[in-house]
Amino acid sequence: MKQIFAITGKELKTYFGTPMAAIFIGSFLLCALFSFFWLETFFARNTADIRPLFRWMPLLMIFLVAALTMRQWSEEQKLGTLEVLLTLPVRIHQLVLGKFLAVLTLTCCALLLTAALPLSVAMMGNLDWGPVIGGYLGTLLMAAAYISIGLFVSSRTDNQIISLMLTVLLAGLFYLTGSSGVTDFFGDRAAELLRAIGTGSRFASIERGVIDLRDIFYYLSLALFFLTLNIYFLDRKRWSFAENSAVYRKNGLIAVLLIAANLLAANVWLDKVSTARLDLTAQQEYSLSPATRDIIANLPEPLIMRGYFSAKTHPLLAPLVPRIKDLMTEYRIASRGRVQVSFVDPKFDEAIETEANQQYGIKPVPFQVAGRYEASVLNSYFHILVKYGDQFVTLGFNDLVEVKPKSDGQLEVSLRNLEYDLTKSIKKNVYGFQSLASVFADNPEGYRLIGIMTPQALPEPFRAMPAAIGKVVEGLQQESGGKLVYEEKDLDGMPEAERRQLNEQFDIEPLQITFLSNDTFYLHLLLQTGNDLERIYLTPDMGEAEIRQEIEGAIKRNGSGFTKTIGIWTAAAGAAPPMEMMGHGDSKDNYQILQQLLRENYNLKQVDLSQGRVPGDIDVLLLVAPGDMTDVDRLAIDKYMMQGGAVVALAGNYLLDMSPYAQSLQVNQVKDGVAELLNHYGIKVAGSMVMDRQNEPFPIPVSRDIGGMTIQEIQRIDYPYFVDVRPENMAADNPITASLPAVTMNWVSPLELDEKKLEDRDVSVLLKSSSESWLNDAPDIEPDFERYPENGFAAGDNYQQQKLAVAVTGSFASYFQDREDPRLRRSRDKEKKGRTENGATAAKTRQSPMPIIKNSPPTARLVVIGSAEFVNDTVIRMSQGLGMDRFLNSLEFMQNVVDWAVADEDLLTIRSRGSHARLLKPMSRREQTFWEWMNYGAALAALVGVSIFGANRRKKEAPMQLLGENER
Repeated sequence: MKQIFAITGKELKTYFGTPMAAIFIGSFLLCALFSFFWLETFFARNTADIRPLFRWMPLLMIFLVAALTMRQWSEEQKLGTLEVLLTLPVRIHQLVLGKFLAVLTLTCCALLLTAALPLSVAMMGNLDWGPVIGGYLGTLLMAAAYISIGLFVSSRTDNQIISLMLTVLLAGLFYLTGSSGVTDFFGDRAAELLRAIGTGSRFASIERGVIDLRDIFYYLSLALFFLTLNIYFLDRKRWSFAENSAVYRKNGLIAVLLIAANLLAANVWLDKVSTARLDLTAQQEYSLSPATRDIIANLPEPLIMRGYFSAKTHPLLAPLVPRIKDLMTEYRIASRGRVQVSFVDPKFDEAIETEANQQYGIKPVPFQVAGRYEASVLNSYFHILVKYGDQFVTLGFNDLVEVKPKSDGQLEVSLRNLEYDLTKSIKKNVYGFQSLASVFADNPEGYRLIGIMTPQALPEPFRAMPAAIGKVVEGLQQESGGKLVYEEKDLDGMPEAERRQLNEQFDIEPLQITFLSNDTFYLHLLLQTGNDLERIYLTPDMGEAEIRQEIEGAIKRNGSGFTKTIGIWTAAAGAAPPMEMMGHGDSKDNYQILQQLLRENYNLKQVDLSQGRVPGDIDVLLLVAPGDMTDVDRLAIDKYMMQGGAVVALAGNYLLDMSPYAQSLQVNQVKDGVAELLNHYGIKVAGSMVMDRQNEPFPIPVSRDIGGMTIQEIQRIDYPYFVDVRPENMAADNPITASLPAVTMNWVSPLELDEKKLEDRDVSVLLKSSSESWLNDAPDIEPDFERYPENGFAAGDNYQQQKLAVAVTGSFASYFQDREDPRLRRSRDKEKKGRTENGATAAKTRQSPMPIIKNSPPTARLVVIGSAEFVNDTVIRMSQGLGMDRFLNSLEFMQNVVDWAVADEDLLTIRSRGSHARLLKPMSRREQTFWEWMNYGAALAALVGVSIFGANRRKKEAPMQLLGENER
């Protein structure tokens, strides 16, 4: 090792003793920075990562290594010193390794000088350091392969320029072999083989932060092979080609061939090993999560997962196929054989293609492919089938792939969140279609149904209820296989002390017969699962079918094995407002994209609140832009909360005016919404809108006066009403927002929290505006550049953060506990109207349809968001049409909210681990220019330091001999 390091030191002194090191490293840094800031348009990408740097590394490293290795052996041969080296008492492999380490050290210096980039990006945003470390490690491995190629080529010629050119050609050939420009001309299998050989394609997984043993061994084996060739050909220069050296020469060639064969065999064997890899991303984005592993490890029956991929597919999709196959294979390994994974090409098997088309609805997708001389349409398969029993889900191109336009007009194609899509499909198959009996079977503890009632004191409408409950429970007990126990507690004649004890034990109260009556009765039905207790709400109009539905809904909510049901209320689903009934306004449901997204994971039902109740099978009540509601509608929401339900309210006070008569961009104020109800719960939705200097620019119509003529044009300007919420203003400890890169809140109303009402509840402020936000009470949302030429809006005052979304868990007091039941008022109005019309005068005894529950259990959940327009179809389509993808964050935020509301921690955890863009902090153009030139300046300063170091070495030291006295 001493001799190897001596040779390494000699080579390094030679490099730093001349301007060569500064010139080569300086050129490399200039090209790296230029590609990072200009070719990859770093600031336009608005992502806090340095993947653009590593994306160019396979190409840049070719030229740097070729320049550093071109003189290593060529100069020795040209000066005639190679013969001297070969006759010294130093082994050839020591000479080769010494020069190899010297060039590798110089390459490390060049990479070290790029460290200013990740440091500056970390200051501009939340940088994930895992992929950075992995990228530098992978770059060194790739550089080692290139260096071995360069040393081998340099040993075959005495001309440095020829060595440079041949190294570039040979290393470039390895790079181009796996590039899309070459693989596009081959089928899927041949293209996959070429990508396994290419140095650039091998670097793709390292670039995203995954260190794969297959890639590491590939680069090491490539380096070892060419170093072996280098040693072999240098050794040949010492040979005599007489007959007495024939055996030696033959053995040397055999040794080289054996090493090459072993390396090739090892690479082929390792290609089947897909689990030996290290995911360096902060969220382990490219590895199966514990939640997924737990789901597939406990599958009761085998599950089929089959990939349908054509041998010839679109060039941008071809690189994604190996990644899909690797992850699907991990499902098979983690499930220990319960997930059966296979891959087929239907075009080569007519029976499989017929089955895919007819039974699963899988058909080839037409892709337009532009060749060198013509454009054509290519029909190929790009699907995944997830099948369990007779249930199946198919995932196609639109389900798996995300397409984004790049600044240069090209398309960036990537997988959405493959693990989430696959696990979601598995849950939908396995758990979405099970019977009630399987839910009982999956709960070893069983369920306990408790009926607490006073049969003798029941009002007339409820007299038949105990018998109906008993009949329904009897049927359920037969289906449960002994897992459902029913216990009825008759309080008639029970001492008052025992009644109070039951009230405290089950947190119940006697029910009033009428609002102002002192007469009370008991009719409570409770479902106990372990330590959890859920109250089942009963109404006098329920028959046996409705009672069974309520009990089944409670069992499903407390068990695993059923797809959750989201009940959604929108203005279009309820009665049309008066203006719309007269032909004004627009009654269309403007939230279809959100509903389509939720249907992928849940059963979605439109709910009617006009009867004063929410159906028992609803797991989460989603209120989208609640307005024009009656007290009966609000009673239904309140009752659902008192049952321990989960409510999500998109309750902004302003909605975008979608009427055909709107002449400009304007909003309308919501009337008769749920503001009073939420205020009673401790969350006040203010009547103003939040404006923020940290906002998302958005294209809006702007009027301009040109020669006395007013025209409208679309301009992309800073729009304070589109509040840009970044991670520093999100709840980092809440899974809803823990991994979101950003969320845009459009025309959002601020939320004010009543700390006294919320003191005993778990409160999490999900979203907040920046500290440079202010409030505007005027609903004028269109910029006025005549009055405010700078940005179209008046400067704000009283800058401070505003709460935009909040999640609350705990016990809530009923809004109607001290108010008359609105259903009684409605009945009274109908009765009065009937007397007026029919002349009837007979009075009727009014009884409450069902007494009000005064407090909810502590499991009740409430999410309030100060805007509904951030998921409005018009806003989403406008953003999508302009090539912007920030709307995806808004939809993901809503997915997370619903997952949290239904307590589906598995999907929420998996989705939060998906690949998310870490956005840069908002910066002006001046700040962007500062950071860019600061990196150029840091690189220049480093080069000056290298040059000064080399100059000092030249002055202080005489020319160094190869070895010292002792070594000679």
